[in-house]
Amino acid sequence: MAEPWLSAEEIAAHLGITKDTVYDWIADRKMPAHRVGRLWKFQTSEIDEWVRGGGAAPESHERDDRADA
Repeated sequence: MAEPWLSAEEIAAHLGITKDTVYDWIADRKMPAHRVGRLWKFQTSEIDEWVRGGGAAPESHERDDRADA
C-alpha cells in the first residue's frame, strides 16, 4: 500500500510542533515538502529521515544564543 500524503496540520501533529513552524522549516531549513496547487503535502518517511539527519536541529547561531543566556 502506498504511503499517504499528509497535510501541514497532520505533519505538525506528527512532530508535535505548530503549523507555523512547519511553514518556517520549509522556508528556512529545507524541510522536505511537495507543493500540490497551493497546498503543501508531506510523506512521513521523508520527514522522519530529515529529522533523524538533523534537519530539525537548532541552527548554530540559535544554539549560541541559548548558551549565552
